[in-house]
Amino acid sequence: MAKLPRWADLALVPLISLVLAALVSAIVLVLIGQSPMQALSVMVDGALGSASGWGYTLYYATSFIFTGLGVTIAFHAGLFNIGGEGQAQLGGLGVALACLFLPWPHWTVALVGASLAAALFGAAWAAIPAWLQAKRGSHIVITTIMFNYIAAALLIYILGEILRPVGSMDPASARFPAELGLPHFHEMPILRDFFLKYGPDGAVKLSAQGLPVYSRVPANITFFLSLIAAFGVWVLLWHTRLGYEMRAFGKQEKAARYAGISAFKIIMVAMLLSGALSGLMAINNVMGQAERLLQNSAEGAGFIGIAVALMGRNHPLGVVLAAVLFGFLYQGGAALGLNTSIPIELRTVVQGLVILFTGALDYMVRIMLTWVFSLRQTERAA
Repeated sequence: MAKLPRWADLALVPLISLVLAALVSAIVLVLIGQSPMQALSVMVDGALGSASGWGYTLYYATSFIFTGLGVTIAFHAGLFNIGGEGQAQLGGLGVALACLFLPWPHWTVALVGASLAAALFGAAWAAIPAWLQAKRGSHIVITTIMFNYIAAALLIYILGEILRPVGSMDPASARFPAELGLPHFHEMPILRDFFLKYGPDGAVKLSAQGLPVYSRVPANITFFLSLIAAFGVWVLLWHTRLGYEMRAFGKQEKAARYAGISAFKIIMVAMLLSGALSGLMAINNVMGQAERLLQNSAEGAGFIGIAVALMGRNHPLGVVLAAVLFGFLYQGGAALGLNTSIPIELRTVVQGLVILFTGALDYMVRIMLTWVFSLRQTERAA
C-alpha cells in the first residue's frame, strides 16, 4: 500500500476529519429540529463577523495555545499529560500571589514576575507525577488526572480560607491593583482601530468628550506571548539537542536508553516544561481578563488543550491553528446559545465530535486516504 504524502497527512487528514465532524453535527441539528445553515451562520457571525467576535475568539485561542503546547511537548517525549487543567489552576494561584503580595512598579515588570510565578507553580504541580513516573513507574495519565482534582480542591480551600477578602461571600481573591492591568486589543495603538464602534449611519461613535468609542474585548497582550511560546517550543523540539533527545525518547524509549539518553532527565524536563506552559495560561484569564483569581480559573482549557494538540499534529504551528478553531467554536457556541433556541451545550457536542474524528477516528481517515493514494499510484503505473 502507498505511503500517505506528508502534505496529505498534515493538511488533508485534519480537513477531512473536520468535514466529517461538521456533517455529523448537521445531522444532530436536523434531528433536534434546527437548521444547520442557520446555526453555522450564527456561529460565523458571532465569532468572526465582527471585531468584538474576533476579540473573544482570540482570547479563548490564547489559553488553548498554551495548554496545547503543554500537551505537545510532553507527547514528543512519549508522555500523555492529562493534567493541564490542574497545572493551569496552580499557575493561576502563582499569578494571584505575585500580583497581590509583591509590589510592582508597572504592569510590564509585573507581567514578567507573574509569568515566572505561573510557570513555576505549573511546573511544580507537574513535577510530582513526573517523579512518580520516572522513579516509581506510576502511569503519568492516571496521576495527572488525579492531580487535576487535587488542584481543584486545593484552590477551593485557599480561596475560601486564605485569599478571600474579609466580608466577601464570593469564592475569589481580591482584585489586583489597577496599575497591573494588561493592555487589551482595544487599548493598543493600531490594533484598537479594528474595535471602533460605528453608528447606524456608518460614522464612528463618539463619547461625551468627543473621543472614539471602542468595543471592549478580553483579548490582550498575552496572545503575543502565546505565539512567542509556540515559536520557542518549535526551536526547542527541532533545533536543540534536548529536543532531539526528547523526540528520540518518545519514538523509541529502549533505543534512546541504549544511546545513553537518561529517562529520568527526559521525563522530568518534559513534564516540567509541559506544566510550565499550562501554568502560563493563567496570565491570559487571571491577570489579563478577570484581574483576580476565581474558583474555575482554568475554564476547561486544560482539557481542550489535549484536543488542540491532537488536531494540530503536535506541531506548534498546528497547535496555533487548532486553538483558533476551538476559540471559534467557543465563541460561536456562545453566540448560538444567546441568539437562537439552540442550546449552548451544542458547542460541547461539536467539540466532542471534532475530538472524536481528529483523535479517535484519525486512523480511519488516514487508512481511507492511503487507499485512495494507492489506487492513484496503481492507475498511473498502469
